Amino acid sequence: MASGGLQLLILAAAAVFMIIRLYSVLGTRDGFEGTPEKSSGRSVKKFDVIEGGGADADISDHTDPDSPTGQALLTMKKIEPNFSVSEFLAGSRQAFEMIVMAFETGDQEFLEQYLAPDIFESFSGAITAREDQGLTVEAKFIGVREISLKSADFNEIEKEGEITIRFVGELTSVVKDADGKTVEGSPDVIKKQTAVWTFARLMGTNNPDWLLVATDE
Repeated sequence: MASGGLQLLILAAAAVFMIIRLYSVLGTRDGFEGTPEKSSGRSVKKFDVIEGGGADADISDHTDPDSPTGQALLTMKKIEPNFSVSEFLAGSRQAFEMIVMAFETGDQEFLEQYLAPDIFESFSGAITAREDQGLTVEAKFIGVREISLKSADFNEIEKEGEITIRFVGELTSVVKDADGKTVEGSPDVIKKQTAVWTFARLMGTNNPDWLLVATDE
């Protein structure tokens, strides 16, 4: 086999390996055609926990208040009256974009601040593997097309709240080799990325940061 053909096979194998690692830590990607969803521009409102009957609109807008998820959120709001589900969802939308782009650009310092240790290890391993192969990624985040609350849980003993969110984002991504040649992707093709992420935080503390503790497709 000619040396040129062998180099192409090596590059193709490296790209496939990197893509598999990307799927495992960020979720699944596939092609998507259509106009990206525009932000409604509506402001997020706060709602108080309603005692003695009645539904908390901040919870009922996103889930059944009587479900385990609704009850977990209600407990979180009792511990922290200023906690807003709607504001959390808005924040998680921003977190999704920042974490995805930090992974694409290889910003491990940023990722370490907002990922649980085991999740950071997974992300870091994928970034290192990509760098060892001489591959770089040029990406542009288009936006979050869909976001929905899947579940919530509250650990009464540890006082830890967990909220799981499903994201459908859109971005362009191009993988290049050490010589700057494109081996995968296109800046003109918008891809849809679906991910289910779980964020956790100790409620009732002065630390407002939620950490990404689990990822799934």
